[in-house]
Amino acid sequence: MNLAPGSERIIASDETDPVAGDVRWSPVKSLWIGTMTVLAVVLGPPLFSWNAFILFLVTGAVTLCFGHSVGMHRRLIHSSFECPLWVEQTCVYLGTLVGMAGPYGMIRLHDFRDWAQRQSACHDYSCHRAGFWRDAWWQMHCKLVLRHPPEFRLESRLADSRLYAFVERTWMWQQLPWAALFFAIGGWSWLVWGICVRVSVSVTGHWLIGHFAHRQGSQSWIIEGAAAQGYNVGLAGLISMGEAWHNNHHAFPGSAKMGLFPGQIDLGWWLIKALEALGLATRVKTPDDLPIRPGLRRLLDPSV
Repeated sequence: MNLAPGSERIIASDETDPVAGDVRWSPVKSLWIGTMTVLAVVLGPPLFSWNAFILFLVTGAVTLCFGHSVGMHRRLIHSSFECPLWVEQTCVYLGTLVGMAGPYGMIRLHDFRDWAQRQSACHDYSCHRAGFWRDAWWQMHCKLVLRHPPEFRLESRLADSRLYAFVERTWMWQQLPWAALFFAIGGWSWLVWGICVRVSVSVTGHWLIGHFAHRQGSQSWIIEGAAAQGYNVGLAGLISMGEAWHNNHHAFPGSAKMGLFPGQIDLGWWLIKALEALGLATRVKTPDDLPIRPGLRRLLDPSV
């Protein structure tokens, strides 16, 4: 067996196949996001208030920026910077509150997808190649079951963490204390907008950006031989906390900075630089600190 390029957690063998597999309905995943979305659509409009809307914006921004973008993605998954354990754990907890998965689940989903996209061919599920509505159903309500998958091996630092193991087991239930707090302060309006609308918008928005970031948009880089290419989704650069500069991320996955060119707003990077200024982030990686990714080619006439 051998380590798959680009991931120390994915271990492939000669029998491993990123193409052959079936997309199957995932009941728990489907009922979770389905329930949140129905409650948001049905109860959100009649329970709208400006203070509940502000709560939605603030909690959404904090969980997406501190949690998903910086904590889950740039720190836990890619180790693009170092920080004290309490900073990491706080950000990862906030990332869990986004409502997509626990820390182990996020790492597993991300690393399997990235491994598949690096191969010469992969299943349509792995690179958002299905049509818009089918991809929505697949990504938010189903899972891909490969017939010959690689092995996933989480490093002991994370696998042995009691906190991460607890949060992984209870990630859906982590919404409850906040739901109780919001209800106590602002009633049903705060509960629905602070939990249901926020989770529904965050998870659906994550899928939307992932869908378009693998189908169309500007490119400055090409990865020769890869099954999937990344594209920049400029309209979502701000609200995605910089995650929508996905062509840059494909080129330099270990970089803490995703907005590499002028005008590419990257709030996640700004947060990491703020942590660095406070002495809470060190060894911050940028493309200059990383080895060239195999197959990376800069476009001669880039559209950034």
